[in-house]
Amino acid sequence: MSSADLQISMNSVWVMVAASLVYFMQAGFACVEAGFTRSKNTGNIVMKNLMDFSVGSLVYWLIGFALMFGAGNLFVGWSGFALTDSFTHLGLSLPLPLFLFFQTVFAGTAATIVSGAMAERTKFSTYLIYSAIVSALIYPVVGHWIWGGGWLSELGFVDFAGSTVVHSVGGWASLAGVMVVGPRLGKYNEDGSSRTLHGHNLLVASLGVFILWFGWFGFNCGSTLAADGEAIGRIAVTTNLAAAAGSLSAMVFSWSLSGKANVAMTLNGALGGLVGITASTAYVSPLSAAIIGLTAGILVVLAANFLDRVHVDDAVGAVPVHGVCGAFGTLAVGLFAEDGGLLTGGGWRLLGVQFLGVLAAFIWTFPLAYLLFKALKATVGLRVSAQEEREGLDLSEHGQSAYPEQLDYSNFLSWLRKNEHPGNPI
Repeated sequence: MSSADLQISMNSVWVMVAASLVYFMQAGFACVEAGFTRSKNTGNIVMKNLMDFSVGSLVYWLIGFALMFGAGNLFVGWSGFALTDSFTHLGLSLPLPLFLFFQTVFAGTAATIVSGAMAERTKFSTYLIYSAIVSALIYPVVGHWIWGGGWLSELGFVDFAGSTVVHSVGGWASLAGVMVVGPRLGKYNEDGSSRTLHGHNLLVASLGVFILWFGWFGFNCGSTLAADGEAIGRIAVTTNLAAAAGSLSAMVFSWSLSGKANVAMTLNGALGGLVGITASTAYVSPLSAAIIGLTAGILVVLAANFLDRVHVDDAVGAVPVHGVCGAFGTLAVGLFAEDGGLLTGGGWRLLGVQFLGVLAAFIWTFPLAYLLFKALKATVGLRVSAQEEREGLDLSEHGQSAYPEQLDYSNFLSWLRKNEHPGNPI
C-alpha cells in the first residue's frame, strides 16, 4: 500500500468515526427536546427526530448533496443528483460515499433544530413536508455558498464546521416557524404576561446535552476530513472550553437575574457555547475559545428573555442557541481568528466578510422558510386543533402515549368525557 493509499484509509476511518458521533447527536436532540417539553408530547418528539433523519437522508442523497457540492455556478450546484457523478472537482482525500454520509448527518442536524422550536402544536404530517424541504433545498444552497465553492467561499468566508451553514440555517428556519405557528396554548396570559410551561424531565434533557457535547467532538473534529492528530487535538480543546464556558456564564447570568441557578438555561448555555465555537474552532486560541463560549452563554439568556417578551414561543430555545449563537460564532471568526482576526491584528476585512455571510444566510433562510410555513398553513394546515393540543400530540397524532400509566390529569378527564356513562359520572 502506498503512503497516499494509507492516508486515505486513515482519513476514512477517522471520518467514519466522526460521522457516527454526529449521527448519535440525533439521540441527543431527541432527549433535549423531549425533556424540555411536556410528557404528553414525548412520542411526537421522538417520531419527528427519527423522521428528520430518515426523510432527510433520502432527499439529501437525491437532491441536496448535488445542490450543495455539485458542479454549477457560484450560487448553486446542478450536477450529481442521486450521486450520479464522480464529484472529482471536490478533490477529496476520502471515498465519495463516505463524504456523502458525513454531509448527510450534518444535514440531519440542521433539519432537526426546527422540530424543537415548534414542538407541542405542529401537525406531524406537515412537519414531514417542511423537514424534507429544509434538507433538500434551504440548507444545501447556503452550504454551496460556503462549503461547495460558492460566492461566499470565493470572498474568503470562514465557517469551519457550520455555525452558519448548519446552526444559523436551522435557527432562522425555527424563528420563521414559531412566528407562523404561534405560541402554545396557555403560554401567555390575557394581560400579556408569560407563563413557564415546564418540561417534564430535566434528567432526560440533561442526558441529551451530554450526548450532544460528546457528539460535537465528531462534529467539529471530524470537519478536518483528515486523520490529522495535531488539528484534531486543537479542535477538541477549543470545542470543550467553549462548551464549559457557555454553561458557566449562562448559569451565573441567569442566577444573577432570577436569584436561582436555572437548570434549563445552564444546559442551553453549554449548547450555545458549542454552536458559538463551531465556525472558528480550528482557527482560535484556547483563551479565545473560552471568551467565545462565555459570550455565547450570556447571549442565550438574553435572547431567550427577549423572545419571551415579544411573545415568540420557542419551546426549547432553538433560536437563541442555534440562530443567535450561530451568528455570533460566525462573527467571532472575524474577531478572534489567529490569522486575520480584528483583535489579533488582522484588520477589518475578515470581520466584514463574516458579517456579509451571516446576513446572506438570514436573507435566504428566514424569508424562504416564512413563506414555506405560510403556504403550508394555508393549504395542508400547520397547527393541530386546540383540543388536540390540550390532549397532547402523542394521543392525537399517534394514538399512543409515551407514558400510558401517567397520563396528564387533563387527558384523563378528556378520556372520561368521551367514555361517559351513568356509572362513571364526571
